[in-house]
Amino acid sequence: MLKFFSRTGRLKAERRKGWVQKLRVRDAESVADHSFRVALMSMVYSDLKGLDTARVMKIALLHDLPEALVGDSMPGELPRRAKLVKERAALARLLKGFSSQLKSEYMDLWEEYVRGSTPEADLVKQVDKLELILQAREYALKGYDANLANEFVESARRKIRDADLLKIL
Repeated sequence: MLKFFSRTGRLKAERRKGWVQKLRVRDAESVADHSFRVALMSMVYSDLKGLDTARVMKIALLHDLPEALVGDSMPGELPRRAKLVKERAALARLLKGFSSQLKSEYMDLWEEYVRGSTPEADLVKQVDKLELILQAREYALKGYDANLANEFVESARRKIRDADLLKIL
């Protein structure tokens, strides 16, 4: 477990690449920062919608976990299929010391997120995009290029369909 917690702790230092490379944010949020707010937002909306919040929380906490080993990437940096193969392998390495039951559960939840195949996974996918929009807005308010920040907003906006999440936009 110590190895798992140490490796996943790398997410605290893994800066979100798009903010660093495109917006030139000097102290960009980390993947852990992003994942925390995704988990918090997902928890609240899951409770409001009557979904399985425990499942939602697990999905939210797992959704970017492979980045502890492979790093953050920007859309289009890798072909989608190659990115998924790389991240799936990274998650399997992270979970190597886990019982087969727990490893299977976590891998299945991550795959569920990737596919957006349940209401819980779909909610986390949409909240993931909404969190990106909130962060882009916060950077624009701090004086970073609002036009570039708006590119992030527009790409994320197209993936949000939930009426409650759309209200925040």
